[in-house]
Amino acid sequence: MIMRLILITIVAVIGTLPVCGKTVLPLTEQKDSVQSHVMNSLPANYVVGKIVVEDVAINEKRKEIVVDFNETMGYLPFDAAEIARVKGVVAECFPEEYSNYHVELTINQEKIENYSLFAKKKTVAPKEKKPFVTRVNGSKAPMGLDGRNIALWQSHGWYFEQKLNRWEWQRARIFQTVEDLYTQSYVMPFLMPMLENAGAYVMSPRERDVNPVEIIVDKDGGYAYDGYSETNGKELWADADVAGFAYTKAILEDGDNMFRNGTVRKVKTVKRGKPASTAVWKAEIPETGNYAVYVSYVSLLKSCEAVNYRVYSQAGVEEFTINQRMGGGTWIYLGHFPLEKGLQTVVELDNVSTSTSSIVTADAVKIGGGYGNVARRVKNGSDDMDYRYVSSNYPRFTEGARYWLQWAGVPDSVYSPSGNENDYTDDYKCRGLWVNYLAGGSSVLPNQTGLNIPIDLSFAFHTDAGTKLDDTIIGTLGIYCTKGDVYAGGTSRDASRDFTDLVMTNIVRDVRAGYEPNWTRRGMWNKSYFEARVPEVPAMLLELLSHQNFADMKYGLDPTFRFTVSRAIYKGMLQFLAHRDKRDYVVQPLPVKSFAIEKAGGNVYRLVWEETVDTLEATAVPTYYIVEERVGNGAFREIFRVENSELTLTVNDENIHSYRVIAGNDGGVSFPSEVLALCNKSNSKGDVLVVNGFTRISAPDSFDAGAIAGFYDERDHGVPYVSDISFIGSQFEYRRDIPWMDDDAAGFGASRANYETEVIAGNTFDYVAVHGEAISAAGYSFVSTSVEAFEKGVSKPENEDVIIDLILGKQKEIKVGRGVYGTRYKTFPTALQDRIACYTGQGNSIFVTGSYIATDLWDNENATEEDRKFAADVLGYKWRVGQASVMGEAYQVESRFKTLSGDKCEYYTALNGENYAVESPDSFYPSDSSRGAVIMRYSENNLVAGTALDAENYRSVAIGFPFETIKAKEQRINLMKEVLTFLTEKRK
Repeated sequence: MIMRLILITIVAVIGTLPVCGKTVLPLTEQKDSVQSHVMNSLPANYVVGKIVVEDVAINEKRKEIVVDFNETMGYLPFDAAEIARVKGVVAECFPEEYSNYHVELTINQEKIENYSLFAKKKTVAPKEKKPFVTRVNGSKAPMGLDGRNIALWQSHGWYFEQKLNRWEWQRARIFQTVEDLYTQSYVMPFLMPMLENAGAYVMSPRERDVNPVEIIVDKDGGYAYDGYSETNGKELWADADVAGFAYTKAILEDGDNMFRNGTVRKVKTVKRGKPASTAVWKAEIPETGNYAVYVSYVSLLKSCEAVNYRVYSQAGVEEFTINQRMGGGTWIYLGHFPLEKGLQTVVELDNVSTSTSSIVTADAVKIGGGYGNVARRVKNGSDDMDYRYVSSNYPRFTEGARYWLQWAGVPDSVYSPSGNENDYTDDYKCRGLWVNYLAGGSSVLPNQTGLNIPIDLSFAFHTDAGTKLDDTIIGTLGIYCTKGDVYAGGTSRDASRDFTDLVMTNIVRDVRAGYEPNWTRRGMWNKSYFEARVPEVPAMLLELLSHQNFADMKYGLDPTFRFTVSRAIYKGMLQFLAHRDKRDYVVQPLPVKSFAIEKAGGNVYRLVWEETVDTLEATAVPTYYIVEERVGNGAFREIFRVENSELTLTVNDENIHSYRVIAGNDGGVSFPSEVLALCNKSNSKGDVLVVNGFTRISAPDSFDAGAIAGFYDERDHGVPYVSDISFIGSQFEYRRDIPWMDDDAAGFGASRANYETEVIAGNTFDYVAVHGEAISAAGYSFVSTSVEAFEKGVSKPENEDVIIDLILGKQKEIKVGRGVYGTRYKTFPTALQDRIACYTGQGNSIFVTGSYIATDLWDNENATEEDRKFAADVLGYKWRVGQASVMGEAYQVESRFKTLSGDKCEYYTALNGENYAVESPDSFYPSDSSRGAVIMRYSENNLVAGTALDAENYRSVAIGFPFETIKAKEQRINLMKEVLTFLTEKRK
């Protein structure tokens, strides 16, 4: 620390005064000058509070100027270049005679260089040699996060409020969500998978599975499924004589710990080649779907450091090794797996090891998420009532960490430091205590008892409060804590500032680059927040944005924004750990684009795709690609790894084969591409090219009329990425001047609660197979392509005899937030119009379905006359009205086209977990009555739902709701048969 050279106490001095070789400048004038110049020089949209110059001192002998700032100066990010810039700004504030003086800056009398990113400090990596959980047949990420263990969580959760004797959220219901669920929409679908794709093992103090089904398989009976069995090889299974899991109570009360009620089995290890002993967990799966799988065991002194687990699913066998010296006595998450309905083996382990002196233990297996089973009650009520225990009656994933940790066998001293008196404080305190419980006994926290897991990082994801009445962004805040100076493992607590800086810098840069150039960067607070202070590992608490601020949430409800933010956080974590470990890093690639399948002749098909260039990260370049295949209604399995962006394969059956591509490099793997499919019928009636034009994922419609504003999901709910777990209900309070009074009276933005336990289906990017199922049933072969590849002409030569089936779902032109970077998702961009016109000009017919196929070309401020002319002249319709129906039923009518007069169709209009819903189907009419006809009407009002056109050398059919939203398989097949028959007749 630099000692102040002079404490200035004069109020005003004219000129400069020499004092024993030092010079004192006018106090008020000099401080104000530096202060204002520094504040005015800050980068745009940095909002950190008031920076104050506390002291200015000059040493003439050393020719040095020292300026000391208040704590707020430390809220800014610094590197060498930024420090040099600020010093230059400060130097300009002094008279010319000081131009050759050296400028030193301090913050609370500590050198500003100590605040610089990666300033010299001690960082210590965990010393453990054996990893905790390893996916044996997974992709390796040596320059990613292989072997790293990260503890992270999403804000709050449904909890029991003793003062009100009720379960409630910890935050207000506002803008169609609540913080307790909203942060889940980043962490669970995006951030956790990104970290896992980079090789990390991620632990959470909240339930990882949104599936309402939960099955416990355990040998100790009770409420568990009796599906455990053993086989003995060279070594025999025996009781371990330590406490294990037993599901003895359906509802847990104060102090109940299921991991202390039962028994555990153990067996000695044998070397490969010797007869192995196995343990198997079977379960009766009630419905086909994705289920999380957790295992449990106990950790002993001689526990094996690499126990072999196998998870059996529709995707095949996934192999894991678990270091059982870590993590004993709790649920250990292995992943989500596609399980088929019925009785089946789900998990198996064996005792094969490189060591014969180790022990393997086996306890319970948990499948799925389930509902909360921890009951709470008012304790020591002042009204002398005998309050009863009540459980939440909510899915477990909605609940706060305090309840999951009790279910997971964590000691009550961790999950309830208040002694069951205050669930609110317990919930946020237990998270940091849980991190230390995980790490206790490891090299990270050697002097505390725990689960011996060397945790590398701790991360708390929150959103902040705050409202602006204009279009101003509240923005992003980061919190870390250096209290205590050094973590138990030897790392300086100042390292958490680097961690916080990297995460915030990535978020703000990436959001500004793609969404909002005025996104606000707030401070990096060094504050004693529990979730930042208590973990004994580098930790940060993120306040991403304000969930109370409409301008923030216009971005925050957009899934693409959530993906970008999550990727930024992952990159910050990766950069921090790579720097700690003194190595380079590589960021996992983005999902591939321009995917297409084309028939190469006979039974041979060619899959082609393109790399997506990451303009924000130079290292995110694919070096290989994983191609996965699904046959029929099975699950995806890896079939090839290739270095080039194409694959040729042979299909010798008539099943529907679906494909997706995953890009990979030494940093990990990307999210999967959209799903395309093919079917090769031996006696095909013709060929269909299915074009997936439904690429949209977005926030709901919104409006701003000054005094009133908000989200208008009755017109358009938006489109979640795959599914949404954060939507609670529609906004009902649109008046900006209604203030928040309490969480039950949230004011502007207040929203309903009728969906807050539901999972809402979104765009799965997997509708080609749905269309293909009906196409195949109608007797036609098909291949498929992304709309981008179709526009580029990748998929088919224009002169081939093929019918186009264009999927447009809920595609429509939108802007994100203020729309600074233009619009996205237009139904018929110019390139698509040109390609369709080219195909139809060659005599190829077309079938197009979607909610906005007319509205987007008429009732859209960006639509042009060329757009409308295309719809009228090529597709054969003109817009009548949007939001044409709410009942979700249409029927076919008699017309001159006799093949198009079959059954009715019922489609999804209400939000649900099975299929995305259609709030605003289109109505339109034939543009040429001499060649076109109405073929379908909505049942509730007889508005037109579909038209057909018999043009000179091709035909078209257009329907104002998406084909894939028709509920019944039979109705989809019947409609597709009629449409394809009609379109094929033109060729005869």
